[in-house]
Order: sequence, then structure tokens, then C-alpha cells
Amino acid sequence: MLKAVILIGGPQKGTRFRPLSFEVPKPLFPVAGVPMIQHHIEACAQVPGMQEILLIGFYQPDEPLTQFLEAAQQEFNLPVRYLQEFAPLGTGGGLYHFRDQILAGSPEAFFVLNADVCSDFPLSAMLEAHRRQRHPFLLLGTTANRTQSLNYGCIVENPQTHEVRAERGLGGPECPRDVFQNRRQHTIGEDSPGLWPGAGTIRLEQDVFSALAGQGQIYVHLTDGIWSQIKSAGSALYASRLYLSRYQDTHPERLAKHTPGGPWIRGNVYIHPTAKVAPSAVLGPNVSIGKGVTVGEGVRLRESIVLHGATLQEHTCVLHSIVGWGSTVGRWARVEGTPNDPNPNDPRARMDSESLFKDGKLLPAITILGCRVRIPAEVLILNSIVLPHKELSRSFTNQIIL
Repeated sequence: MLKAVILIGGPQKGTRFRPLSFEVPKPLFPVAGVPMIQHHIEACAQVPGMQEILLIGFYQPDEPLTQFLEAAQQEFNLPVRYLQEFAPLGTGGGLYHFRDQILAGSPEAFFVLNADVCSDFPLSAMLEAHRRQRHPFLLLGTTANRTQSLNYGCIVENPQTHEVRAERGLGGPECPRDVFQNRRQHTIGEDSPGLWPGAGTIRLEQDVFSALAGQGQIYVHLTDGIWSQIKSAGSALYASRLYLSRYQDTHPERLAKHTPGGPWIRGNVYIHPTAKVAPSAVLGPNVSIGKGVTVGEGVRLRESIVLHGATLQEHTCVLHSIVGWGSTVGRWARVEGTPNDPNPNDPRARMDSESLFKDGKLLPAITILGCRVRIPAEVLILNSIVLPHKELSRSFTNQIIL
């Protein structure tokens, strides 16, 4: 018997995912056409012996989250439950607080995954490695370059045994890993030797792993598969590209095909079945079009996400952007951003956490239109963030439009 826990966090002041997180909880934001955490659930559901998937966070169980959980249970034929924290408890505090629910039924092992991570989630390979040589913790690790190690911290392994010997300068949830933890040896339990007096905020990375590194407790499973954090809208667009590329192998039915009389498809493109796309539109690569979207004649879409109910009128051009729910882009308008992708010449490069400002100026980045934004005809919106319910009357460059 196996279980999985997905840490989904909750709404926070100053989140880098605004204005998109105003409309839906971040874990439900569509990445490559499906909610972000659906990729996690799909990976967990494919592991033989998986009996239950638990989501832990401090979001209110509102209608979108409840509907998603009900749909996920039906689609994957697995119990998918949400355990709501009474307050933000940290990446380890929720595991401690809900330890009885997690350990109910005495699972052989359970996975712990962060929701704001894009990965191919090699869970079956990790389980096989764990069964070959059982250890209390097995972490999924990915190789980092020097800059990332200095900025975000890293783990140091013994190359022969793969034991984690040290954790250097870990910065919390940005550390590049998901966690696999074995059965009842759950270190954050009541019998933990002198670590925490009660169930307050517990940081899994600093409070647990750093304390146990070098003691034969934690080992690493390296992956050369896709991995990226999803901390901001820009990284969500990059994650969408990674998942769309994986669909070639995992979900080819989700990728649009170029057909006679249909829109021109270049590269990997997802189109929701309810979307209406004009035959003369050119889409891709790396485009995701949501439910009920209307794409007019002559539209050019590339490296972008268009969300539920948006309308792109005739001959608009949308590049490196996210168009929010119910927004409208007028005819012959251009909405364009500047990508902040990892260095393609560095095989170890990962998506960095983008800063919005430098020296008091907004840095060029992808363009984001919040929900129900109206862009007039024949204007340019470049490297800008437009908050919800705005009706613009002119062009903007490098602006946050409040």
C-alpha cells in the first residue's frame, strides 16, 4: 500500500503569481491545458499500489477546488482528499499535523511532492530504488550549476552511496527536490529526539533534512528528466512548454494536429475541445488555449497561454504572454513579452526566480493580462502586467497597469 501527499501551500501576501492567483488557487492554474497539480496526480496514480492521494494546504475549500477534487477522484478512481491546515505550518508542519491521516492503514511508503514544481516525476523508479535499499528518506535531486547552488542552496551527496552528506544554504521551498519518505520512521513524529516541542511551523528542508544530513538517513535519487519550479507567471509559461513537449510520449491525444481546413499548427499546441479557432490562425510552438476561447482570422499565437473565455480578435499577435480569463484583445493589436528562459548552452541551467524590478525599473518579462482586460484595436502591449478588469485606451511598454 502506497500513499502520496502533495503540498499545495496557500494564498500569501506579495505572491509572485499575481494577478493570475486572484482568480484561482495557484495549484489549479492551467499549465499545458490542465490544472498544475493534475500533472502530479497523474504521476501518482500511475504508481502500482497507490491507494490514496492527500493534498495539504491552507486554501479555503472553495468551489473550484472542491470541483477539481471530485473530478480527479472520478477520473483516476482513487481517493483524492484535501486536508486544510488551520494556519500556515511550513513544508513539514502539515505532515506533522496530519500524521495520523497519512499513516492510516500503515502504508509501506509515501511520496511527498511540492505543487509548485514541474517534473516528469519518476516515482516508480524512486520506489524501485527504495525497495532495493531501504532508507528513511529518498530525495529526488537534479543537478544544479554553480550560480544556482550559491543563490538557492544545494545538497551534497556521496557519489558512491548517494547519501546526502550535507545541505548547504538551503533557502526553503525553492530547493530543487521532491521528497520520498518511508513508513513509520517519519522523523517529525512525537518520538523525534529533541527536535520540536509541538506541532508549530516546521520547515522540512531546514529543520528536518539539514539536521539529518550525514547521518545515514537521507539519500538522493538523481534525475536527468525535466524539472523546473513554478514560482511566477513566467515560470508557468516555461513549465507549460516542458509539459507540452512531454505530451508527445505521455498524452499525444492532447496535442493539436494540423488538418486541412484547420488552423496551422507549428510544434506542440494544446486546444481545448470547446475553443473556436479560425482556419487562418497560426498557432505554436508551445501554445495552450483554454475552454471557450475564440481565436479570430489571421491571429498569430506563439509561446503563450490563453485562458478560459478569452477572445483574440482578427489579426492579433500574441507572443510570450498569458491572456487572462475572459479578456479581449482587439483587432491588429500586439501583445508581447520577453522570455526569461534558462541558458540553452548550459545543460544544467534551470528556470530562475524572476525579479520584477531592478534599480527601480520594471525588468522586461512576459506580458500578463489579468481577467476581463480589454485591449483596444491596433495598440502594442509590451513587457507589461495588466491587473484585472482594466479597459486600456492606448499602448503600454514596461508598465504595471493598476
